[in-house]
Amino acid sequence: MSRYRGPRLRVVRRLGDLPGLTRKNARRSYPPGQHGQARKKRSEYAIRLEEKQKLRFNYGLTEKQLLRYVRRARRVTGSTGQVLLQLLEMRLDNTVFRMGMAPTIPAARQLVNHGHVMVNGREVNIASYQCRPGEVIGLSLIHI
Repeated sequence: MSRYRGPRLRVVRRLGDLPGLTRKNARRSYPPGQHGQARKKRSEYAIRLEEKQKLRFNYGLTEKQLLRYVRRARRVTGSTGQVLLQLLEMRLDNTVFRMGMAPTIPAARQLVNHGHVMVNGREVNIASYQCRPGEVIGLSLIHI
């Protein structure tokens, strides 16, 4: 699957602080580009689009993947937003990041893709694997 491989700090400057994307801080507080310093009143659409993009870039999702997560969250009873965040937080790459095994979600994704992560004693190399409560997640000693 494809993922964003461009400059991460540009995304951070555009969308604000994204702790899962990078640990760097931008020197400039305004968005990148020729018109970055111009302050304009943002529309409702622009605000919603920016929030969606924050989710996409922070968790490293494509548009199609995010759409699937939203559809799955709408089927479950309860607040769609809460369920969506639960689904995204239960991804294996995000769980590895939250456990402190990697500095960022892209780094955690690389650990998973290279086969360094084990779930219940089995090697799992799919970053979007949905973890369940009670599963044992650890690093493979063979590869490290």
